[in-house]
Amino acid sequence: MAEEEKTTPETEGEKPTEVPQAPADALSRTPEELEEEAAQAAAENPETKPDEPVKKDSAVRRLFRRLNIYFLIFLLLLIVAIVVVVVNYLNSQKVTPEPSIATQKLSEDALKQLANTDASVGNTSQTLTIQGNAVIAGQTLMRGNLNIAGNLQTGGSIQGPNLTISGTSNLGTAQINSLQVAQNVAIQGTTTLRDLNVAGPSSFSGTLTASQITVNKLILSGNAELQIPNHLAFTGASPSRTAGNALGNGGSVSINGSDTSGTININTGNGPAAGCFTQVTFNQKFTATPRVIVSPIGSAAGQTQYYVTRTATGFSLCTNNAAPANQSFAFDFFVMG
Repeated sequence: MAEEEKTTPETEGEKPTEVPQAPADALSRTPEELEEEAAQAAAENPETKPDEPVKKDSAVRRLFRRLNIYFLIFLLLLIVAIVVVVVNYLNSQKVTPEPSIATQKLSEDALKQLANTDASVGNTSQTLTIQGNAVIAGQTLMRGNLNIAGNLQTGGSIQGPNLTISGTSNLGTAQINSLQVAQNVAIQGTTTLRDLNVAGPSSFSGTLTASQITVNKLILSGNAELQIPNHLAFTGASPSRTAGNALGNGGSVSINGSDTSGTININTGNGPAAGCFTQVTFNQKFTATPRVIVSPIGSAAGQTQYYVTRTATGFSLCTNNAAPANQSFAFDFFVMG
């Protein structure tokens, strides 16, 4: 008993060594949390012996501690992008296999059977190849496009709402109700047109033969010549006229022609005097004062000292002396702008 009650004598002035006690929730904490707590306690207790070794974290543990969730997500996205790039590159290197079209031969018995019945041959993915000639007695309906690798020869007419020809076409006889040409057109042979309306400039290097040509303005450029082997007629409405004082009492005047050319018929009355027979007004005035040429018709017209006065809107036929009384004569006129 005495030996059990003996205690080890403590050195004078030295405190007994305290055995660290583990916290109650040590099992529920991670080693990292326990180490941090121990380090914090050592910092708060200044009586810790300086020669006591301090535990240091390993380099691997410090590296994992610095890693965070955002860096891990970045690494995951980078790996996924690399995988996508590699897969696309491998797919681009693959050679696309050419589609194979299944073929099937038709015997003579099968063709005879098709001639007497309504049947569907194959599907849209198959091709029907006829090596010999084919005669179709009835109508043929093409629901899709019709591609012709060779020449197209027809014994009758071709009717359709639209006909588009991208290459060169040779047409023996073509009847077109309405033809619109967006670009240049070259016609080498004889062309017969019923109606031709040209909105823009046109150039004809050869002979142009037409029964009637209607133009707003005809311009001959350079040293061009206008040759008219037949008669030249100027049509249009007759201009208006006003009787003058040179006709005398009971005299009258009339005009037969157009603004360009015509005849002024004069019937004098009693006591004609010097002055103007008539004043002619054009239906359409000229842009400038035109040239008026007058020729007397008959001996009575030749006895007058006639002259004209002209403006852009008309002209007057006058005389310096009195015309013969109760006479009928005329004057022809020609007007050029």
